[in-house]
Amino acid sequence: MWCPQCKTPETKVTDSRVVQSTNYIRRRRICVACQHRFTTHELIERRLPRVIKRDGNRYQFTESKVRAGILRALEKRPIGPEEFEKLIVRILDQIQQHPLDEIPSKTIGDIVLSNLKHVDEVAYVRFASVYQSFDNIESFQKVVMDLQKVKIGTEDG
Repeated sequence: MWCPQCKTPETKVTDSRVVQSTNYIRRRRICVACQHRFTTHELIERRLPRVIKRDGNRYQFTESKVRAGILRALEKRPIGPEEFEKLIVRILDQIQQHPLDEIPSKTIGDIVLSNLKHVDEVAYVRFASVYQSFDNIESFQKVVMDLQKVKIGTEDG
């Protein structure tokens, strides 16, 4: 890393910290030539698998598509930006841990649903309605009844 002050290519890291709930590492550096101190933020690159769509086509995973779908489901719900980012990080971590280089879009949807279930029930039903292509009221009723069974089961235990 070159020094922004004197442009010397040699700097020394004095402190490194992972910024909570993001993909960044904050590093404090010092120039070995002029002793100028500065901070860098480094993005941690994730290895994300390719997505296999229902029609068999394969695409590069796009975080923005997952974010957009979850944002739509959470629209007008009482979820703050910090909780939203933690949710996204959890989902991306689970996708990244998929053992193969390709992941079915159904598996991504299941990961999102399992995380939304614990964050917001309305968002869960909204996401499920799009992800599972509900075409009648019975589909909604089944998801809501399944959600109620899970909720009753956790209240008893």
